[in-house]
Amino acid sequence: MRTSAEGVALMHHFESCRLVAYPDPGSKDGHPWTIGWGHTGREVKKGLVWTQAQADAAFVQDLAATEAGVQRLLKVPLTQGQFDALVSFAYNVGLDENQNGKAEGLGESTLLRKLNAKDYAGAAEQFLRWNKNDGAVMHGLTKRRTAEQGPVPGLHSPGGHRRG
Repeated sequence: MRTSAEGVALMHHFESCRLVAYPDPGSKDGHPWTIGWGHTGREVKKGLVWTQAQADAAFVQDLAATEAGVQRLLKVPLTQGQFDALVSFAYNVGLDENQNGKAEGLGESTLLRKLNAKDYAGAAEQFLRWNKNDGAVMHGLTKRRTAEQGPVPGLHSPGGHRRG
């Protein structure tokens, strides 16, 4: 399964594109530094500048990696809207596939555990628990989690649809 055009639009809306690297506005230490459509990595540091083509190419790569990670973690089939919401969430918080027992992203989250148990409503309720950065509630994250949560396109039911 691949993220739909609507899912990409949702992610682009909340990530926006910045061609000059910037510190994470909600973290106490400014890490991680970010550029483009929410790209982070060791190469992203203060002073880094990209072209729009570089930002778009990195987004395509990052999205493909996130989609693959979500598919590895899933044990249940999802509708397109549910998949889009989960990829958007994982793109933002990370996949957390290191199995260290600490929920630092999708992989060890209660959201994923409930989803894989087919508790769609319980999974949907978990989105809003991920609206903080360094312990502080972030208005932008609350808006993003609400959009991902649904009831559509989120995970309330196996038959969820996208907003029109």
